[in-house]
Amino acid sequence: MGRLTLRVLPTRFEPGRDNREHPLERRFSRTWWQTNILAGVTVGIVALPLSMALAIASGVAPQYGLYTAIVGGIAIALTGGSRINISGPTAAFVVILLPIVHSYGLGGLLISGLMAGIILLAMGLARLGSLIELVPYPVTVGFTAGIAVVIGTFQIPNLLGLHLTHPGVHYLDRLMAIVRALPGTRWDEFIISAVTLAALILWPRLKTRVPAHLLAMVLGTGVAWLCTHLIPGFHVATIGSSFHYHVDGLSGNGVPPVPLSFVWPWELPNAHGQPIGLSPALIYGLLGSAFAIAMLGAIESLLCTVVADGMTGRTTDPNRELVGLGIGNILAPFFSGIPATAAIARTVTNIGAGGNSPLSAVVHSLFVLASILLIAPLLAYIPMATMGAILLIVARNMSEAKHFVHILRAAPRNDVLVLLTCFGLTVLINMEIAVAAGMALAAMLFIKRMVELTEVQLSGSGRAREYPEHPNTVAIYDINGPMFFGAAQRALKNILNLRQDIRAVILDMSDVPMMDMTGIVALTSIIDNLAKKRIYLVINGLKPQIVDKLHKSGVMPKPGEITFARDIHESLRVATEATT
Repeated sequence: MGRLTLRVLPTRFEPGRDNREHPLERRFSRTWWQTNILAGVTVGIVALPLSMALAIASGVAPQYGLYTAIVGGIAIALTGGSRINISGPTAAFVVILLPIVHSYGLGGLLISGLMAGIILLAMGLARLGSLIELVPYPVTVGFTAGIAVVIGTFQIPNLLGLHLTHPGVHYLDRLMAIVRALPGTRWDEFIISAVTLAALILWPRLKTRVPAHLLAMVLGTGVAWLCTHLIPGFHVATIGSSFHYHVDGLSGNGVPPVPLSFVWPWELPNAHGQPIGLSPALIYGLLGSAFAIAMLGAIESLLCTVVADGMTGRTTDPNRELVGLGIGNILAPFFSGIPATAAIARTVTNIGAGGNSPLSAVVHSLFVLASILLIAPLLAYIPMATMGAILLIVARNMSEAKHFVHILRAAPRNDVLVLLTCFGLTVLINMEIAVAAGMALAAMLFIKRMVELTEVQLSGSGRAREYPEHPNTVAIYDINGPMFFGAAQRALKNILNLRQDIRAVILDMSDVPMMDMTGIVALTSIIDNLAKKRIYLVINGLKPQIVDKLHKSGVMPKPGEITFARDIHESLRVATEATT
């Protein structure tokens, strides 16, 4: 029998062609299998320490980050729009998830993730993916840098072995608790974090294939183990000493060496250790957090997709990606997985290793699952100082420090204001308020710019000089720009300041691309005001869609009061006849 082959789409971007790929449209050669399997193993090695570290940073045990990488990684890869994105827990979620865990416990976290998945699925089905691209760049950089500062600051206790009393959840409360605890710095913890940080910073310069996160984790764990056995009194906190589990009658320290099991999220504990249950009050209380998770997950995933598409020349359907993201986040909580989205660092690693299909993402998840089953007891020896150092580097990498400084130096003042607003609110309050305030401020500044671009010029200045000679009793106003709620009021004020001898007004609106309801109301006010003064009005060059809107609002030509004209020559003729 001959070998089964399927049509192969081009792997390079070709202008004018549909570059979106279907997972089955692939030649399943031996090289294809080997490349994607090796890429998946490579990403799995990177994802193993990161998934645990990010779960710990979010306030839950490390295994929940691993479960997320397994379930979310497979589900999103197989149902999403991207062929190469690697999904799992990400650092961006930490500032949202930590307060949820503090107030609602693990059960509340999983329920909020489930709700976020439903929101994401609805967004994808409603084809809202392209709207995420409207988030201004200073908003994205501002809250990303703010998240990095929060994550980096919160790692100081693990790096220095500090014991915090009443740390609180908010940034300033946690920062003050850290400052108060500094006299209790433990140097053995600091040594391990310094060794791990040195490996994370120096190893990538050698440009080897061994991931820095894996080397740093192994080196930090090895040095801690040796020092504990060779130096009297040397002791560091580890995953095993910090986390305990009770699963299916099995108890122990660290990560449970058992496969995933199905759970009902509402049967898991709240912040007081009791089953959280499911009620309308709980859903209402978590709705804001779920919406924030969904929005951040969508932004993070689509930003990752943009980066991946730029590296590979592919085109990803953002709506399908949101659908996959929603499905993954709906399924993950039923296997104790926390919220997941596409991770830029792991996706870039996948591309660099040659991954070019969802197979690499599936293999990455299976590698994490195999690690749980085979080496879970060894994971208990990983020092918390090592986890803190890994997260500190993650925070540094996601801080967008170069872009942040570049915006401060080169961007317009309004963009700098948006950047600093988002950054400050993310650090001092929370990301939901930061993004909402940043978007509102950016929208207001955009409206201000549009108002400034909308010009109303009286004949004799600017473009109005191009008009032919016209009687002194006719005033020509040239309106340029959109007539919406900001610009409309400005236009109204200018047009109503007429000389007493004016008998006709021409509004040249040939350069008005759109008009909203406020603009229509403003125009109606102008019409009524001129009619009371017995001043004839000619509206020139209206776009067909604007004429339709005016007709629906009752604004139509009226003999002796108002006329619609097609060009300036017709407008001048009609206005001149009306004044003679």
